[in-house]
Amino acid sequence: MATAQSEPASRVLEDFIRALRASEVRVSPAEAIDAHRALAEVGFSDRALLKDALAVTLAKDAEEVRRLDLCFDTFFARRALGGSETAAPKGADLEEMIAADDRAALAQAMETAAGRAGAAGIQLSTQRGLLARRTLDEMGLRGLETRIAKLAESDAAADRALAERLSEARTALFAQAAEFVDRQARLYAGETGRWLRDRILATQAFTAVADEDLRAMEALTRRMAKRLAQRYARRRHRARVGKLDVRHTLRRSLAHDGVPFDLAWKRQKIEQPQIVVVCDVSRSVAAAAQFLLLFLYSLKEVVKRLDAFAFSDRLVGVNDLLDDEKVDDAITLILERIGFRPTDYGRALEDLFDQHGARLDRRTTVIILGDGRSNHAEPRLDLMRRLSEQTRSVIWLNPEPTTYWGQGDSKMDAYARFCRVAKTCNTLEGLERIVEDVLRTYLPR
Repeated sequence: MATAQSEPASRVLEDFIRALRASEVRVSPAEAIDAHRALAEVGFSDRALLKDALAVTLAKDAEEVRRLDLCFDTFFARRALGGSETAAPKGADLEEMIAADDRAALAQAMETAAGRAGAAGIQLSTQRGLLARRTLDEMGLRGLETRIAKLAESDAAADRALAERLSEARTALFAQAAEFVDRQARLYAGETGRWLRDRILATQAFTAVADEDLRAMEALTRRMAKRLAQRYARRRHRARVGKLDVRHTLRRSLAHDGVPFDLAWKRQKIEQPQIVVVCDVSRSVAAAAQFLLLFLYSLKEVVKRLDAFAFSDRLVGVNDLLDDEKVDDAITLILERIGFRPTDYGRALEDLFDQHGARLDRRTTVIILGDGRSNHAEPRLDLMRRLSEQTRSVIWLNPEPTTYWGQGDSKMDAYARFCRVAKTCNTLEGLERIVEDVLRTYLPR
């Protein structure tokens, strides 16, 4: 028979569940209730049993079990050192605990003080120093510092020696508090930190992404593409189900004495997107091309046909590479083989029609990523006009600001006349918005 939980034990479990959610372990209200019941049964005394009980009630797969194990070990690290479950009183004398070298009492006092200082509410790593100081102030550090200052001014050698010992203990307390708050940050700040990092990366220019952020940027690209694919799939489902056809439903109901047993729906044929993407992979645009290809290939589940081409001086189909290799590895190979060369947009347009012209039709959206700088070569505006007339639409994404269009060797202002959309696009956020607009054109109005 389950026993009632004490309020402190219940609060501890609630904090642990919050830490789990920050570690991306989904916990529903029903699962949280089950965890409270499990805790009432097993208690805190047997940590291995408690961890197993929480894993059974809260983790849904092997990855969540792994995250729960890590979170559990971090969350209960202090108690593993021998701290008691009973909160230390607020009025506990800090100097007496230091003098007695009562590490368990100090650890418990620090946890209690951290609760009053709001350390569990940490959201950013930059808050660590402030929260460590607040925690120590709650423990009575200011009184200890006043005591150290007075002892240091004393003429008695014993007082000065005590001041030195207390000063060393104060330094150790700062290190302990910093470690404690760092553990709180690992437990609770992960979700907020990731959210802020993702927001920064999503609005950061492709060319400004640091090497150490590339993996995080690639992961964010995939997540954004997956979210967009899910949104588009839901809209397609709603469109496929259709709207109630009242007139036909009433007509059918005549056979059932006016009862609408047989519902009629207005349905529309839905086209799946067919996309041709043409990426300039010269040095000035390679970073943007990398993320566009990764983004679009992460959408393959909702795109009927995706034909990808890359060019510097000549245009090359890269579908085989993208299909055979991991996408990020394939993009690296593409850049190595044909990237970082002088661009020739006119030649690339000729190659596109030679290699793929028969498949360019009114169901196809063409997305071109490039800066429109062709090193003063023939721009082949005639082919650009033909591309516009032969396809559903042409979308041009240019990493450069519009003030640069038409300057120097840029023919972007001339190319833009033949595009349904021609926009500056040099961030993931902008890329997501434009690709979503493309997908939306394939849904019935």
